[in-house]
Amino acid sequence: MSDGRAAYSIEGSDMQFVEIKLEPGESVIAEAGSMMYMDQWIEMQTIFGDGAENKDTDMVGLLLSAGKRVLTGEGLFMTSFTNRGQEVQKVAYAAPYPGKIMILNLSEYGGQIICQKDSFLCAEKGTGIEIAFQKNIGVALFGGEGFIMQRLIGSRNVFLHSGGTITKRDLAPGELIRLDTGCLVAMTDDITYNVEFSNIKTALFGGEGLALATLIGPGTVWMQSLPFSRVIGLIKATMQNGGSGVKDEGSILGSIGIGNLFGGR
Repeated sequence: MSDGRAAYSIEGSDMQFVEIKLEPGESVIAEAGSMMYMDQWIEMQTIFGDGAENKDTDMVGLLLSAGKRVLTGEGLFMTSFTNRGQEVQKVAYAAPYPGKIMILNLSEYGGQIICQKDSFLCAEKGTGIEIAFQKNIGVALFGGEGFIMQRLIGSRNVFLHSGGTITKRDLAPGELIRLDTGCLVAMTDDITYNVEFSNIKTALFGGEGLALATLIGPGTVWMQSLPFSRVIGLIKATMQNGGSGVKDEGSILGSIGIGNLFGGR
């Protein structure tokens, strides 16, 4: 514990959870409902906002912090877990759906990263969580999941969850990558995020939507192979087809029927 960071271990293969060992007095924050188990002397407390250090402690400041979370589609409250004992205690957090958990040390990425609003799992207390609107109007109108994202700020460890398999890409200056908006997990703050429109034929018959996200380096991007929104879309399509599968997904009727014209799944 000489580096001041909590020890952890990520367990499991496709249904993962992270176990964090807290020294006396150490704390972590997490989204409500993500806790799997905790030792006897872990104190669980509901807090407004993110509980970040060096923030206003008056009611107005707390409400503003909580309000930012509401704008990202999250709840008003987060949960803080603190070791009130005299020995190391453990607390574990489970991923909400099949995929992978990854750890990022914010100090290695300029003190902040931007992530999808539903990818945050937990973090060491003192991490700031803010809204990160995309400035580009094209992203705002057609960015799908990418419009409102979360900005994680600080110098501590954060744990993110992705659907399926996660992959990391380091982009050189000017290097561009195109992807489905739902496949973006996180990116560094120096990445330029835009929307590129495909032709109507591709949008109607290709099943990939009218717009794709374009990310331009320099910077680092983390992507997921199976966004949960895609799973939900396939389930909805199957239900609409009366349980007969999603064979119409690539057709014009399938694309219009399941509402994938303007965004990724």
